[in-house]
Amino acid sequence: MIYRIVDRGADGEIRVRDFADAVPIGERFEKIGVDDCSADLRMRGLPVFRGLVGPMPERDGTVARYETPEIFEKLTKEWSAPQRRKSKRKAPVEETDAPV
Repeated sequence: MIYRIVDRGADGEIRVRDFADAVPIGERFEKIGVDDCSADLRMRGLPVFRGLVGPMPERDGTVARYETPEIFEKLTKEWSAPQRRKSKRKAPVEETDAPV
């Protein structure tokens, strides 16, 4: 299992960091429990940290993703925003004087 943290770096850009285990995350964020209600059974039993949203499954369940609340809100708004579809232009219809 890979533990992924998504937050904002000092430069304001979104930063993604991967860890082989949850120990480095626990050194920075307080562990407040374990996930016991995820719909994805692979996430159950993984740690829950104060100040992070997660764990959330990513890819095929081999990545447990944690996001800061700010990033979670930003990405959720982007994800849920209606997508604008490009319209395909139809060829202009030629007008003729022919009877219909």
